Amino acid sequence: MNFSQRTNWDLTENDFTAAVRAARAAGRELLDLTVSDPTACGFRYTAESLLAPLVNPAAMLYEPSSLGMPHAREAVAQYYVDHGARVSTDHICLTTSTSEAYSFLFRLLCDPGDEVLIARPSYPLFDFIARLDDVRLAEYPLVYDGGWQIDFHRLKSAITRRTRAIVVVHPNNPTGNYAAAWERAALDEICARHKIALIVDEVFLDYPVSHAGEPSFLTVGSKALTFVLSGISKVCALPQMKLSWVVANGPRELVESALSRLELIADTFLSVNAPMQYALPEWLASCNDIQLQIRERVTANLSLLAGHSHGSQANLLAMDGGWIAVLRVPRYVQGVAFAAKALEQGVVVQPGEFYGLSAGHIVLSLLTPPEIWQAGIATLQLHLLIE
Repeated sequence: MNFSQRTNWDLTENDFTAAVRAARAAGRELLDLTVSDPTACGFRYTAESLLAPLVNPAAMLYEPSSLGMPHAREAVAQYYVDHGARVSTDHICLTTSTSEAYSFLFRLLCDPGDEVLIARPSYPLFDFIARLDDVRLAEYPLVYDGGWQIDFHRLKSAITRRTRAIVVVHPNNPTGNYAAAWERAALDEICARHKIALIVDEVFLDYPVSHAGEPSFLTVGSKALTFVLSGISKVCALPQMKLSWVVANGPRELVESALSRLELIADTFLSVNAPMQYALPEWLASCNDIQLQIRERVTANLSLLAGHSHGSQANLLAMDGGWIAVLRVPRYVQGVAFAAKALEQGVVVQPGEFYGLSAGHIVLSLLTPPEIWQAGIATLQLHLLIE
């Protein structure tokens, strides 16, 4: 049987993942500091009120709408009003996930073999989506000097005649850096000059940690064709309720042309179901409570981590938003890679290499329940981090 080359992935389990699986299979009690699913982290959800909108009788009527039902897109527009941005509902396209949104945009912008620039380090998702859509990924680096920022010299050098878009995650995962105002202006200028699109993933926008955060890219006009992505997986902390969106911004003619094509792509799949669209306005209107819980958890866990890492071999890297922390650690402890040594002590951390970070970095989820977080960090300090 012949399968397509685009699905010819190396599915071999890496050594670290295999070791974690084996430890769990053996019944070991592990302190997992990597769980980033908010529904599994002990937050208070009001199940009755969250599930009630799903039984709206109006959802029994089939009303195909390529970009999404008007009332659902109006709810997204109101979400941005609350963030200081005014967007037209006609510029919004609903999707089932940000992954699908990326796929729609890659198909909109790219022919097979065209390129999209992504940051490094970043979340290891784009490789699969790009390959499925026959798109080539190229990278531009984020550099760290007391904080993360885009290396614009390297970014400009990475642009070729096949480049069709630049992807920015705002704030980035896992580094937690928002694009500063000057970076947003520079990205807009570069994309406009090269006639390429800017794709901005803002799923963590609502989770600043050190200050008020940075505004959405939609709060200002764009010279370049810009697409802003988000969804309820992070905004409402409901990853199991699949609904996301794309908002187009930029020069009117470009936006209208893009949306006419995007609408046909969306119409081909009609993937967003009616109950979700009817529930969206209520979910977005009631997301403040869960967001507050998450921000409080992140702040508390981050404070404890900073206290434990002070004066040790570990160095907590600066972050501005999101719910992921990056820790610079010794590459080896007693001749064993840091993450593997932590696992020996019963603590699960993610090697930074999973995200494109160099060896000697680990990635932790700040959503971890407090009792697990405290025990896990104390164990790391006791056995691994103190000289």
